[in-house]
Amino acid sequence: MQIIEFPAIWTTIIDIIAWVFFHVAISFFTLKMPDRYFENNSFPYKINNWEQDGRFWKNTFLVPKWKSLVPDGAKLFRKGFQKSKLHRQDDAFIKMFILESRRAELTHWLCIPPAIFFFLWNPPWAGWVMIAYALFANLPIIVLQRYNRARLERVLRRRLT
Repeated sequence: MQIIEFPAIWTTIIDIIAWVFFHVAISFFTLKMPDRYFENNSFPYKINNWEQDGRFWKNTFLVPKWKSLVPDGAKLFRKGFQKSKLHRQDDAFIKMFILESRRAELTHWLCIPPAIFFFLWNPPWAGWVMIAYALFANLPIIVLQRYNRARLERVLRRRLT
């Protein structure tokens, strides 16, 4: 329900500033979270059987065809962990990659709920556009993180057996 009304140009400017704020603030927050929050392979990070070690994401969403188009947001932060490619193949690096993919997944899950705030200063149709944006901007990255993590966990399992 819109409770504040601005001229259209100001609404657009406020929308852009608000999204930048939410994305940066949430990213900074999760980047500062201690690694211990991402070390356990439990909900919501556990790869489920139905994900078939990543094959579900590959076959249903064709992740390998578009994953190179997704920018790596870690480049925006000094201490960000770049996940655009596997820089090393040793177990320690793969474990860190898995941990950071969990951090990235949480970041993108947390970037969706703020869309509800846009109903406060946007007309209802625009509020729904903001929800669509939040889903469109974040769900593909969540899918990509789960796809990559499932494959890397499978590699580690094979190495340890």
